[in-house]
Amino acid sequence: MATKRRETPSKGDLREQAILDAAEALLEREHIEPMTVESIAKGAGISRGSLYFYFGSKQEVLAALVARTVARLHLDDQSADPGLPAHDTVRRAVENTARTWREHGLVMRAAVEFGPEVPEIARLWRDTIANNTEAMTRVLVAAGLPDEDGPTGAAALAQALCWMTERNFYHASTQPGGLDRMTETMVEIWCRVLPGG
Repeated sequence: MATKRRETPSKGDLREQAILDAAEALLEREHIEPMTVESIAKGAGISRGSLYFYFGSKQEVLAALVARTVARLHLDDQSADPGLPAHDTVRRAVENTARTWREHGLVMRAAVEFGPEVPEIARLWRDTIANNTEAMTRVLVAAGLPDEDGPTGAAALAQALCWMTERNFYHASTQPGGLDRMTETMVEIWCRVLPGG
């Protein structure tokens, strides 16, 4: 007998989301260092003890918040239309990344800054870049770049360009209008790598 899947989130799921929402809202008002488990719990409308039922520390809350945010950055074969020209696929991927930085820049910057101190955040960030590198390698190969292991192969170029995009969006997200300008710059760089670019 098959079990029914829940279509609506449970009360616990909603409480966990409220905790993450509260942590993200606190990032807008104060930096991560002064944020406490108590201030996160208060923002979520629960007691400090209740928060510990879901997360063991402020770092665990931040790691879960980063995980929720970077899930929006993961590229996969479903997000790329195989009939779409490579230039359009690149633009779509870069614009998706810029949109996530625009909507969740504080979380993204916290991930970059606290990755060295919180191993789970570092792993999430590296895995996201690796996932996007694999997806963009497929785009570059389909566009005609060599599918080889050398420094000029599609994988090496995709990896360098993904990290370049991450670093430039990190800096651009702190400047008014910076992400809009950087989006166009990164699309241009990616497209110049493409054959006939």
